[in-house]
Amino acid sequence: MVPQWIIEKKRDGQVLEADEIRDFIQGYTAGRIPDYQMAAMAMAIYFKGMTPAEIAALTDTMLHTGDVIDTSAISLPKVDKHSTGGIGDKVSIVLAPLAAAAGVAVPMISGRGLGITGGTLDKLASIPGFRTDLTEKRFIEIIQACGFSMMGQTGDVAPADKKLYALRDVTATVPSIPLITASIMCKKLAEGIDSLVLDVKWGTGAFMKSVAAARELAESMVRVGEAMGKNITAFITSMNQPLGQAVGNSLEIIESMECLQGQHLDGDLMQVTLRLTAEMLQLAGKASSEAEANDILLGLLRSGAAFECFKKMTALQGGDPSALDDFSKLPTASIVHDYVAPASGILARVDADGIGRASLVLGGGRQKTDDGIDFAVGLSNLAKVGQTVSKGDRLATIHANDPGKLDQALAYVRDAFAIADAPAPAEPLVVERIGR
Repeated sequence: MVPQWIIEKKRDGQVLEADEIRDFIQGYTAGRIPDYQMAAMAMAIYFKGMTPAEIAALTDTMLHTGDVIDTSAISLPKVDKHSTGGIGDKVSIVLAPLAAAAGVAVPMISGRGLGITGGTLDKLASIPGFRTDLTEKRFIEIIQACGFSMMGQTGDVAPADKKLYALRDVTATVPSIPLITASIMCKKLAEGIDSLVLDVKWGTGAFMKSVAAARELAESMVRVGEAMGKNITAFITSMNQPLGQAVGNSLEIIESMECLQGQHLDGDLMQVTLRLTAEMLQLAGKASSEAEANDILLGLLRSGAAFECFKKMTALQGGDPSALDDFSKLPTASIVHDYVAPASGILARVDADGIGRASLVLGGGRQKTDDGIDFAVGLSNLAKVGQTVSKGDRLATIHANDPGKLDQALAYVRDAFAIADAPAPAEPLVVERIGR
């Protein structure tokens, strides 16, 4: 196989054969095909797309570049959830212990930040001592002990995706439906799960900017999952404003711990979390309806069982569980600045993209694959669309460690908020459900 001929073929919009996809991906994983040729292929796929058969071949190839985790020792039904990413999307951190407390095993392989969206692993890394670099054996042991575990990709799980994931982030090829489908599904299928719930975001802070694009991605992933024998459901949810009230790694951990202790139940973050977790319980046979599942989940939040489950997992993964009760032990920024309303009225826009960019320039995300992360920075106390505000009311609190970066972030924050005389049209948080 001559790599540039395969790139040319996709560049010209032709359909690749399964063996061409397999040889190209295996060559890239083994180092025979360099990053610049993989980047060219990713860009060709971005512009020309792939057929369902090509996507299935790409997913299967990426899955089998590594090991599939053997979860046969876990007797509980195994269900995971995946989000396509958004600003302030900390659902996994609340959902996983909540589902585990309800008797569902959740083997969750998560990722780091991609573009302006935060990554679950980066958020967890803000907990002192927390480790996500687990062996498969330890991963299974932790799930058996507390019902769930959250780890990063090992070199043995979908190594092709691990390389390509980082490359996509810096080559502007993230929002490609074939690449997103293959990336998500190869990792999820490698977990040894029975069922999967997908949260496909649309909006300014999502990779999919329209409901139609999100639906196309959701249907693509459901199709691949069903073809591989999994029970799979996808929800399309809005990401036009940040989810919850915090954006930034340690700040999102704080909000997640508050949610696990029964706070913010009426907020958008918990609305999405409960809907997705309720679906997990139904797929696992732990509830026969959404209403029954919600009763179970609310009881686990109010009793503190879900919070205790997360603390147990934290200790098992080397983290300091006392930091989840005493937030002063988490990374804290040296500069705390309130951004206030320049006028009175009703909040018509809190642009998720702008808030995400503000967090990125503060140091809360990566601009290059080898960038470090400042776990302390970000935004909290975010006001929500539809709120009535008076001039001088706080709209956001910015957490920074560098005055220059604070000034850069403020420019994005100012543009993110819009105040009007009348409320904006209401927008559904959960747009639709796709799947059987």
